[in-house]
Amino acid sequence: MNSQSNRSVPELFSDAVGQLAKLVGNEFDLARAELSEKANQAGRAAAMIGAGAVFLIPALVLLLFALSSALIRSGFSDPVAYLLTGGGAALVSVAFMVMGLSRLSGDALKPSVTLDQVQRDKTAAKEMVR
Repeated sequence: MNSQSNRSVPELFSDAVGQLAKLVGNEFDLARAELSEKANQAGRAAAMIGAGAVFLIPALVLLLFALSSALIRSGFSDPVAYLLTGGGAALVSVAFMVMGLSRLSGDALKPSVTLDQVQRDKTAAKEMVR
């Protein structure tokens, strides 16, 4: 066997290609793990949105009836009181949906660790070739 200092250029090139192949394989493993984690994060976010909606509906109905009743007692007509109450509830629900959707945005789910690592590996590979 050749010692490290007496290795030929083809042997060194072969080792470099082997190391690069191993690096690419490791990057794919990292990407797969990170994407799996991001998919789990998206699933948990969707579950939280769903659970919040299920628990909020009965309570919200009762609160909206109480608010409408208070508006009616304070002098608003029935249709106006119900319209104001329903409009306010719609605004609150839109705010919750926007917050949930922001957790599912492309930036939140982007595999940033993998992308950073690939960029570092790309730089290291360029340095190896020089």
